[in-house]
Amino acid sequence: MNTALPSRRHYVDPAPFDPGKTEPVGAESESFYRASSWQLMWWKFRRHKVAVAAAFVLLVFYGLVPFVEIVAPYNQTQRHGDFLYAPPQAVHLMHEGRFVGPFTYPYSYSFDLENFRRVYTPDRSKPQPIRFLCRGDSYQFWGMWEMNFHLVCPPGDGTMFLLGTDRLGRDLLSRIIYGARISLTIGIVGIAVSFALGLFFGGLAGYLGGWVDHVIQRMIEILRSLPELPLWLALSAALPANWSPILVFFGITIILGLLDWPGLARAVRSKLLSLREEDFVKAAELMGASKQRIIARHLIPNFMSHLIASATLSIPSMILGETALSFLGLGLRPPVTSWGVLLNEAQNLAAVQLHPWLLFPMVPVVIVVLAFNFMGDGLRDAADPYH
Repeated sequence: MNTALPSRRHYVDPAPFDPGKTEPVGAESESFYRASSWQLMWWKFRRHKVAVAAAFVLLVFYGLVPFVEIVAPYNQTQRHGDFLYAPPQAVHLMHEGRFVGPFTYPYSYSFDLENFRRVYTPDRSKPQPIRFLCRGDSYQFWGMWEMNFHLVCPPGDGTMFLLGTDRLGRDLLSRIIYGARISLTIGIVGIAVSFALGLFFGGLAGYLGGWVDHVIQRMIEILRSLPELPLWLALSAALPANWSPILVFFGITIILGLLDWPGLARAVRSKLLSLREEDFVKAAELMGASKQRIIARHLIPNFMSHLIASATLSIPSMILGETALSFLGLGLRPPVTSWGVLLNEAQNLAAVQLHPWLLFPMVPVVIVVLAFNFMGDGLRDAADPYH
């Protein structure tokens, strides 16, 4: 019995070898090889479905910021004295077996003398339709124009407290929407301050080296050795109490930016240390380019994608920092409305036990922080050339 393996036959092209001949490249392959680093990063980011969904969520939140007055059903300062600590009202579509559309049932309340609190009961005999694209509470749009147009309005003769009210009878949903403008903006402005400082000091340390690098590194080590939260509290408490809300806002933003730049500066330094020995840097130096031009036009753009990913992961810490300071009463103060200011009213355990809807402002904080982290992970993977 012949158990020998069958011989394998290999195809040999009889045509002579031509080193100048190349295989035809399709349109897709050609676009891939001609794509810039930003296009490659975008194509890789699109494959990260969770990161894309997180980016969409953040786009919705930040798209809301310029139009909070229009989106909110009530003005943030509008008080309803008959509805103090009113629980959330449900939205219904059907009434007694027939379709009515989105509507709420009006509240009637009685005072519970045993527990010393108001008890609200919906009157299910009077459906009150919710209005859309309507006229409601007046407001100053962007602080300049008097307007009263809203996307959604409460019934003309009723109320619409979807997330309940606070101790002054103010609609909590409207205040959360207004608070998004401050809480989301402070993260962007804070990271801009941190970004500028990190690029400046990290660029000097990484490119110049020597005693400049030693001084900057020792300064970073001193800042990193200080406990972060007590330092936040000390600097926030040092802000004058008679400052206007705008000055307090910028003060908190600068504090958060000043304390967050060391990590970014070290990342910039490590990248510059590896890039400054590349041939294109030596060529720029031989052509007479200044140090500022080499850093700004040749070195930093080569790892800008990594910086963007780092920035998206740092913004959540800014938002959480403002929320924590305002929650402790050392950050933004009324009449400014932010998510931290709203959570400040939930410090009382009795208030939380009796009125748990006061904790709703922490929901958008959790959503935004998770969205930034997921999007930052996707950007970091997309920016990694070895991933």
